[in-house]
Amino acid sequence: MSSKQAPPPLPEPLRVAVADAHTHLDMQEGTVAEALEKAASVGVTTVVQVGCDLKGSRWAAETAAAYDTVHAAVALHPNEAPRIVHGDPDGWSRQGARAGGGDAALDDALTEIDALAALEQVRAVGETGLDHFRTEPEGRAAQERSFRAHIEIAKRHGKALVIHDREAHADVLRVLAEEGAPERTIFHCYSGDAEMAGICAAAGYYLSFAGNVTFKNAQLLRDALTVAPLDLLLVETDAPFLTPAPFRGRPNAPYLIPVTLRAMAEVRGIGEDAMAEAIARNTARAFDY
Repeated sequence: MSSKQAPPPLPEPLRVAVADAHTHLDMQEGTVAEALEKAASVGVTTVVQVGCDLKGSRWAAETAAAYDTVHAAVALHPNEAPRIVHGDPDGWSRQGARAGGGDAALDDALTEIDALAALEQVRAVGETGLDHFRTEPEGRAAQERSFRAHIEIAKRHGKALVIHDREAHADVLRVLAEEGAPERTIFHCYSGDAEMAGICAAAGYYLSFAGNVTFKNAQLLRDALTVAPLDLLLVETDAPFLTPAPFRGRPNAPYLIPVTLRAMAEVRGIGEDAMAEAIARNTARAFDY
């Protein structure tokens, strides 16, 4: 294995235990037990496992039922909804090539997400939202319909809402305002600027920062981090994606949370223990565990 593919080394353990607010264990190497053990060894004692499609959401619910330190989030990813409706001829998603099933297929999938969202170990509905980066204009109606349905499901079950917002800031905020956001709403892998962070903070939305806050070209994210209230901050890996610097491009995993958390503490000019205490409190409040 070249050093480019090799897992980064274990960071110095945190003194205050925290949670990884968003991870995809089903897309990572090794077993769940190994990942959790490695994370716990550096002070990451809880993870939120996030589903992106029906198969992944079922898996998240099963895994959270099997491990006390795992909480589940279930949803159809914003890019999944148009694939269900219009088909996925290139098989870009993990299911391989699929024919479109129309609105009825989306309704069926949402019915299953609704059933999963009722389970006790499922603490959130997500990741849902809008993605204007990967979805063509003809897929956007399906995407928005799916997003609105997920908001309704989260509110009805009293669960948190986990938002995926890629190049769709204004539309995501608009739909949340139109539908009425759930009491606990989390912008996963926050990607907006400082102005948007102010809007989110005023609405009481949580902002979850991932490893990309450490990237050289991510000054906008660091500016947003400086204005976001400390009691609305979360930290996540989005593993296996978005590995923090200096390990960018190598596989990410929950055990790398301390790298991002320390960078966040530095940006805020506070000690890592103070940052970890705030994040641990916020994550438990956001996901109600």
